[in-house]
This record gives sequence, structure tokens and C-alpha cells, in this order.
Amino acid sequence: MEVAMEKIILPIAIAACALAAQFAPAAPPPDVKEIMSKPLTDIPGKEGLVLTVTYPPGGADQIHRHDAHAFVYVLEGSIVMQLRGAEPVTLKAGEGFYEGPDDVHIVGRNASDSKPAKFVVFLVKKQGVPALLPAK
Repeated sequence: MEVAMEKIILPIAIAACALAAQFAPAAPPPDVKEIMSKPLTDIPGKEGLVLTVTYPPGGADQIHRHDAHAFVYVLEGSIVMQLRGAEPVTLKAGEGFYEGPDDVHIVGRNASDSKPAKFVVFLVKKQGVPALLPAK
């Protein structure tokens, strides 16, 4: 009888875990504010864009890319960043991070589930192209 129960319980437990992951709440999205945008007249077709990004506690980005040179400076809290093909890095206030035009950003999240994290991003990008592009 014990073996029969195991044969029933194990598939139910596996199905329950799969369903729980599917319906788990998504991480809260970041709050992104544009600070300024300026055409770079000595680099035709390019512009500089400055953003602030605030991850709420437990907040995270979707997988994305920028088609830009992106320079990140952490203002407060701690964030985890990872580019495809690289190891994740945890950055705290006063530290920086770089993403190139061909990089795919697979992890961007707040390292804390209890405190917000804020950083500034300076992008050198093509004019007219969105700052954030979806990626797989």
C-alpha cells in the first residue's frame, strides 16, 4: 500500500510544483525616469541618454539589450547584473557596470527583498531607437 501511495503522490507533487512556478507572481518592475537626452552633434546619428532606475524590493528587469554603450553607476542599495556568457556580479553603492551594444542583459535585479536599489544609467545610443529592446 505504501508503494502505491508513492506512485500517486509523486506525480501530484511534480504537477503542483510546475503549476506553482507558472502562477508565481512576477518580480515588481523597475521605475525608470528619463533625466535628459541630448544629440551628440560630433557623432552623427547618436545621442546621450541619462536615466535613473529604481528597483523596488525584489524588483527585476526582463531579459533585454540596449543597442548602446550603457554605463551604470549604483546610487543606493545593491543590484545583481549579468550579461549572457558572463558570471553575475553584485554591485553596491559607488560601483559601476558596463554593457556593450551587442550584450544581452539576462539578469538585472535588486539584491534585496526588503530595500529599494537605485542607479543611474548613461547610454550612448542611436537616435530614434528605444533605450530598451526585448531579447531572448
